[in-house]
Amino acid sequence: MAYGVQFTNNSNVVTLDSEFARLVVISSGRFAPTEESGMGSTTYFARPVTSQEPPLVFVRPDTVNGVAGLCQMRLIGSAGNWTGFYVRAYSVNTAQPNGRYFVASFAAQPVAQYGMRLWDGSGELLFDSGTPNATFTRAFQNWTYVKYDLDPQGLIRIYYTVPFNFPQNEFLLLNNFGMNMTAGSSIPRNLYCWWDFPNNTLYAITIAASNPVAFFLPAVFAKMSA
Repeated sequence: MAYGVQFTNNSNVVTLDSEFARLVVISSGRFAPTEESGMGSTTYFARPVTSQEPPLVFVRPDTVNGVAGLCQMRLIGSAGNWTGFYVRAYSVNTAQPNGRYFVASFAAQPVAQYGMRLWDGSGELLFDSGTPNATFTRAFQNWTYVKYDLDPQGLIRIYYTVPFNFPQNEFLLLNNFGMNMTAGSSIPRNLYCWWDFPNNTLYAITIAASNPVAFFLPAVFAKMSA
């Protein structure tokens, strides 16, 4: 950088400077069922996220002796005023939507009552000591095809896996699993996520009338700084 402030850690990695935004945590907490059926969960952030672009929601379902399935994620709000998110359990045969979340953005917000703030040369707030950093930890794109079957409606359902040990401090980027994917017909592939805790396996499942086998969706994980 040409001027300003720069911090490096004891591994000589730049952790903060006055030119580039970091992924920062705007709000965190728990999500839980809010619908009478116990299937759906609507969660409102402690404060709105004021970024123009949609923020990133990361989740870590509670560990259960079974499968925690998540799907139909969507953000609540609009540009400059993102207020929450919705997620749904895969089915009555998977765990209800319970767990922890954090929402992050590549722009800080004036949250702390005291501490430190850092702006870039154009006046954009890059850092506020009330918004901790989030760090990307790993990403999977090498999904392994497992099998296919038919769902109760007769649509093709395909299962993909990656081995995963489900550490408590790693959170999955949920936005990816809220988007439909291109299929072999006008009906898109619906996308679902299974956390199979007993077998230490993360599943991605696609469902469509014409369901191609090719699957390259990245599964991205991150953790909050201490």
